[in-house]
Amino acid sequence: MTKTLTLLRRSVIKGIAAAALGIAAFSAVAHAEDKPEVLRIGTTAPGHLKFVLARHNGAFEKEFAKDGIKVELVAFTNGGGEALTALATGAIEVTYTGNNPALRAAAKGADVNAVGLSSFTKNSSTTIIVLKDSPIKTLVDLKGKKVAYLPGTVRHSVFSKALKLVNLTTDDVDSLNLDFAASGPALIRGDVDAIVESDSSTSKLIESGQARVLLDSNKYPEWSAPYIISVNGEYARKYPDIIKRLLKVDIQLARWADANPEDTIKIFVEETKTSEKSVRSTYEGGKFYQDPRITPEALKALKEEEAFMKEAKLLKGAVDYDTWIDTSYLDKAYKEVDANQ
Repeated sequence: MTKTLTLLRRSVIKGIAAAALGIAAFSAVAHAEDKPEVLRIGTTAPGHLKFVLARHNGAFEKEFAKDGIKVELVAFTNGGGEALTALATGAIEVTYTGNNPALRAAAKGADVNAVGLSSFTKNSSTTIIVLKDSPIKTLVDLKGKKVAYLPGTVRHSVFSKALKLVNLTTDDVDSLNLDFAASGPALIRGDVDAIVESDSSTSKLIESGQARVLLDSNKYPEWSAPYIISVNGEYARKYPDIIKRLLKVDIQLARWADANPEDTIKIFVEETKTSEKSVRSTYEGGKFYQDPRITPEALKALKEEEAFMKEAKLLKGAVDYDTWIDTSYLDKAYKEVDANQ
């Protein structure tokens, strides 16, 4: 059984601190060369769809239980940057995140690899919201105002793209680094003027009539880019079969979702406590876009996102796609899954 996410997050943070002190990343992971003791899988809260399905049905635990490998699932509340730091330092082995933190880690030369897609939906599911009676009517009105969002995330990128529509940048607003647990109440109190967050998070404030949408990124499908499954490079090289098997489970979860759309929506709503209306909007028509293949279309979108991040000064360095993306594990996973169909 997995530990509670709160306890797991504490252990992960301790792991990051230990790595920073120079303790070998795998001293607590690998007991034998051919089999690790633990596989720690992260996600950005409230959770990417396949991660949520796996948490619900224990898919990862079932896959590795026969080997005595303990699976720990960790939800990071402070965005993908926190998750990628944990990954790069060896505090976790795999993580599901947005494209922005994954691209930044790759550009910095971190020993991480993109091994598949978490998803490639045709929207970025981000909203900019203000209080219902706010005097802010357009994006231009955000100039000089207090806006809360998590820097370095997909939300940050979407906000930058939105401001660019009206010839503004994030330098023109008073940016506050807050997750929704803090920014939601802050908006209601009037401590911030606007929030940039996922539509699943902001939906309750909208539906309750406390807030209204200033911008819905779903109206700009060209802003979307794939979300990424990333692995710690050293762990993957040491245990390639573990990564292949994890991706086999991922493929099966994606196919199960497509075959069971209503059950998938029900599970996601229950597990994440988000609005069913919002979830159905994100996955309109029961289309989940969870196939982990890194297609030419996905690669093009990632490169376009990287170019925008550079222009908006959200990224330093450059991504070496030949080094960063490694589809070898996924190719083997597909062969085995399809052979057993």
